[in-house]
Amino acid sequence: MGSGKEQIFAGIPAAPGVSFGKVHIHIENDLYIPHYLVDKGDDEEEIKRFELALLKTRHEILEIRNQVADRLGEEEAQIFDAHLLILEDPALIDETVKEVHSSLRNVEYSFHKISQKYIEAFQCINDEFIRERLNDIKDVSRRILYNLAGEKLETLESIDSEQIIVAHDFSPSDAAVIPTEFLQGFITEAGSRTSHVVIMAKAASVPAVVGVHDLLNELKNGDDIIVDGYEGVIIIHPSEDTLFRYGETKKQHDTEELGFLRVADKPAITTDGIHVEIMANIEGNNEIPGVLETGSDGIGLYRTEYLFLKSGGFPSEEVQFKAYKEVVEALGDSLTILRTYDLGGDKVLLRKDLVGREDNPYLGCRAIRFSLLYPEVFKDQLRAMLRASAFGNLKIMFPMISSLEELQEANQLLEEVKNELSKKKIKFNESIEVGIMIEIPSAVAICDILAKHCDFFSVGTNDLMQYMFAVDRGNDRVAHLYQPGNPGFLRVLRQIVDSSNAANQPVSICGELAGDLEFVPLLIGLGMKTLSVPPNFVPSIKYLVRQLSLEESEALTTEVMALHDAEPIIEKLKAFYDSKH
Repeated sequence: MGSGKEQIFAGIPAAPGVSFGKVHIHIENDLYIPHYLVDKGDDEEEIKRFELALLKTRHEILEIRNQVADRLGEEEAQIFDAHLLILEDPALIDETVKEVHSSLRNVEYSFHKISQKYIEAFQCINDEFIRERLNDIKDVSRRILYNLAGEKLETLESIDSEQIIVAHDFSPSDAAVIPTEFLQGFITEAGSRTSHVVIMAKAASVPAVVGVHDLLNELKNGDDIIVDGYEGVIIIHPSEDTLFRYGETKKQHDTEELGFLRVADKPAITTDGIHVEIMANIEGNNEIPGVLETGSDGIGLYRTEYLFLKSGGFPSEEVQFKAYKEVVEALGDSLTILRTYDLGGDKVLLRKDLVGREDNPYLGCRAIRFSLLYPEVFKDQLRAMLRASAFGNLKIMFPMISSLEELQEANQLLEEVKNELSKKKIKFNESIEVGIMIEIPSAVAICDILAKHCDFFSVGTNDLMQYMFAVDRGNDRVAHLYQPGNPGFLRVLRQIVDSSNAANQPVSICGELAGDLEFVPLLIGLGMKTLSVPPNFVPSIKYLVRQLSLEESEALTTEVMALHDAEPIIEKLKAFYDSKH
């Protein structure tokens, strides 16, 4: 324990867990960018140096990708597929080459000038997902510049003892090379819950807290520190009493985890006999084992865009068919819901040729709008899904529906594909069910109309809250307004459930809120009978549901809906949850 005075800092809880250890401060060193003129004719030598640096950088990124895939899994490794796409971005490469030829300046300076232009263009976009893609560009650009300079990039791979890593922010490759056996936790002054370092922290099962402002000013290497990823609390120089208290907290959480796993294979049935389906959200087929091991009732959200990101373009119908067939066969009788591409937003960044640059991609051509803009590509995907439906329990879901016209157009394309398959005598489930994501306020307003043209609803709370509150939750100034306890948001959830009930139509919830244990009783009380969450959340939610009754959940919901402010609502939900575990 350190000799300094105990200090407590608050941040954003990002990855669960509690850890006590020594601080390792990671500071990214600045690289000197030389600037000089080259003789006419020598510019070709500069281009050759650039090409060699690109090749070396590609080799390094592939090596990191393979390391991450081996240590943490394929999903986490896919972060570096985006880096490879940046490395092959023709705009970035071509503009650098033109800059060298036209200015006759050295390639380090020319590349830095072009890459900074891209970075500055995206820095003005206040969206946390875009900022993560911005970090990808910075990371790749930094690696290219180090290779051009012939210098070795300092990394965290040399860590040889247990450490809690603290930085202003991490690049993905910074986090990827840390030996997991020595990693005890991550803390950043910047960052958000969706940052790459958070993804890796969760995969490595270590706590992470982000957004801890001005922390580095108070730290030095070797300081004792506690990171509480449950509450988002950082404690420097913890006292003996604090160490004891957090030791007991860690024991309690560890005991709870064991209890959750014991009921993972049992159905989530309330004490008064109501079955709540707990399904899994997944990114790709590599997560199928986790779905099966954690006792999920099926896959409530399969994000098919991972196939696009993995290949760097639209995968063929056959590639998609094999992936979809594999997952439905693995799930057997359990349901798999395939969501059509939710491309756009942050994912347009690396393929500007598809829809052009958009000042606000999240209000632009994304998800179903993107698919309808490319009907032949969309039909390839629908065809692959329909073919896979002959091999298991499969449903299709359209994202980001905002109007009846969009839903009708998507349905029409689906019917065209059905007719094409029928003419070719290719088998598929002719009565396959089709649902939609409710994640835009306009869709909420016409739920009763949309219900007549689809078979089920799934509520995407992340986007619904962002669009409803007009809040960028990664923006420190307004993130506090992104509040699921807001009475307006709870009324919207009730409206969706009421519309579904009136239409005798199933409704599920697949956003982050479904995995928030304090909100689960409220969601059940509202009438949600299906929750879809990350696979590792399934055991704890099943355990909680088995401690609840529908009657008391409905009573809690009635009390909560009568309140007018978020703070007392959150307090009441927390108190109820604390009484159940």
